[in-house]
Amino acid sequence: MDDEIALYLEASEESMQNSVEHFKKEASRIRSGKATPNMFSGVKVDYYGSMTPLSQVANIKAQDGRTLIIAPWEKTMLAPVEQAIFQANLGVTPQNDGEIIRVVLPILTEERRRDLIKQVSVLVEKAKVSIRNARRDVMNELKQAVKDGYSEDMGKNKEAEVQTMTNKFSADIDALMKLKEQDIMKI
Repeated sequence: MDDEIALYLEASEESMQNSVEHFKKEASRIRSGKATPNMFSGVKVDYYGSMTPLSQVANIKAQDGRTLIIAPWEKTMLAPVEQAIFQANLGVTPQNDGEIIRVVLPILTEERRRDLIKQVSVLVEKAKVSIRNARRDVMNELKQAVKDGYSEDMGKNKEAEVQTMTNKFSADIDALMKLKEQDIMKI
């Protein structure tokens, strides 16, 4: 039975870690004051009938702090890439010069920065809910194991271990939120 409970705890920890990783990925898409190619990680382009990530049909690089250059590998992909950026609704306007697509990020206003922080806060709450759901699931498994004959003291110890793990991952999310907030507010 100890092996079974160890598997429950391991699966719970993996689920919590995945929540943190998902938060990192989603938060990297929210733009801060500087231009990063990660902004386009969720953009999909119609590449000959197949929706393909932008990074697989074009080279994306930061020219300076506010400008990104997108160079499709095929000239015929300029229009579909430009259209995909428009449809992604990132708050930017691509400029197609026939060779490359240039995206100049507008300077963030105080109000826009606050809106971005609210978006990150929503992601934080979703990540924490996911962590709490993983905690709830493993706690239910532990309670069932105690009913099935597992030692009550050992069950309480494992529950305390799960709570410590939950607190650790929640603190990780909070720390990442603080970093993202500082990045957004930096002028």
